[in-house]
Parts: sequence; structure tokens; C-alpha cells
Amino acid sequence: MAASLSSAAPAFADAPLGLLAHAPNELRGRHCHDTAYVAIILEGGYQEAGDEGRFDVGPGDALIHHAFESHLDRVEARGARVLILDLPAALTGTPHVRGRVRDPEALVRVAGRDAADAAALLVEDFAVAPTAAHDWPDLLAHDLRTFAPFALRDWAETHGVRAETLSRGFRTAYGCTPKAYRADIRARAALAAVRTSHEPLAAIAHRLHFTDQAHMTRAVARISGVTPGRWREHQLDTIRR
Repeated sequence: MAASLSSAAPAFADAPLGLLAHAPNELRGRHCHDTAYVAIILEGGYQEAGDEGRFDVGPGDALIHHAFESHLDRVEARGARVLILDLPAALTGTPHVRGRVRDPEALVRVAGRDAADAAALLVEDFAVAPTAAHDWPDLLAHDLRTFAPFALRDWAETHGVRAETLSRGFRTAYGCTPKAYRADIRARAALAAVRTSHEPLAAIAHRLHFTDQAHMTRAVARISGVTPGRWREHQLDTIRR
């Protein structure tokens, strides 16, 4: 879909299907993908910090990425080898983003023959992996993902974090400020509601604490290049077909 509010669509990062190698100590700054995919780690490892949290992953781990998510990656000194697959429909609605697969190399072999068979094997083999917060930036990220309105200064005081270091510490962990993080995940939530429900746009804006519907329209267009109205038109066109 073409961008409608801005003169140019957002710059999205590629997620090429197949095998991907990350160089030792590679740092990929915060970036956004417009497609959904799963990354299965085969060798090495990295830390990913994004819209769904922060994870240290290694061989056998699988990370689900939904469309228009943003994250950064810090690769270990040994580098990493990763298999990228399309996100199977059966895993699209899962609330869990980190899982484990028993035999990642089997996925490589099957993916080399048939993408549909690889997707079916991934769904069969995917097991939810537990996650835990590293430190206060993860706790703050979690609270920002609840969409509950709160002042960052109040959060800092409650959790014993110096207010003047809150933004700097969070940016170090997640590659953006808490304010920008909250804006991104709220825009993604609005986009998901627009694309998957019939909820009125004004109601979505109110529920997600946007100033008004115009504020939501700008936010959704910023991350996706397309306004909520255009997404809703596309949704209706798809239903009619």
C-alpha cells in the first residue's frame, strides 16, 4: 500500500528468507520490519531489544516478529547464524514471542526443500520459552506496553531510578527513549486494531489514550506509511473479494 500522509514511506529493514549470518560483535541499531517472520538461531547468539521486550538468544531459540515491530540486535563475539522463515498463520496470534525448537537444523533441511513444510514443522516444534526481566529498563518497557498512562518521573521515583538517568539508561538498553518506545507500541496496537477489528477509529484512539483520532492517524502513518482509513479500506476490500 502506498503512503498517504507523508511524501515517502518509512524506511523498512529487510528480513530476507533463508540463512543469515551476523558478524561477530555486530550492532544493528533500532530498525523496523514491515513483514512478519520468525528468526531461528542455529549458531552463536545475540541480544535483541525491541517492542516486545529484551531477549538473550542462542541455538534453538526462535523469535517471532510481527509486522511493523522495531528492535535492535547486539551480536555476541562468536557471531550468529540464523534461519529466517515467514511467520506461519498458526503462530500469528500467539502472545508469546520467544520459543524453542528441538532440531533447528532439521528446519534448515526442510526449508531448503519446501517452505510450507518448514512452516508446518515450525508450528509443530515451537514451544514457549520463559522470559525474565534483566533490570529496570525491562520493567519500564513492560509497564509501557500495558498502555496505562503514567508519568515517567513518577515511575522513576517509585522504582528508585534517578529521573535524570531514566531516558539515558533506557536508550542504552532499547535504542530509543521511553517516550519514543511508548509511541511506537501504541501506534502498533492501533494499527493492529484497525487491521483486525471493526472497532470505530475514534474508539480505538480513545482506548489507547491518543489525544484524538488525528493523533492516532499520524502515529499509524508514521510507522506503516499508510493511514488508518486506508488500512480499513484495504480490510474491507479483502473481505469483499
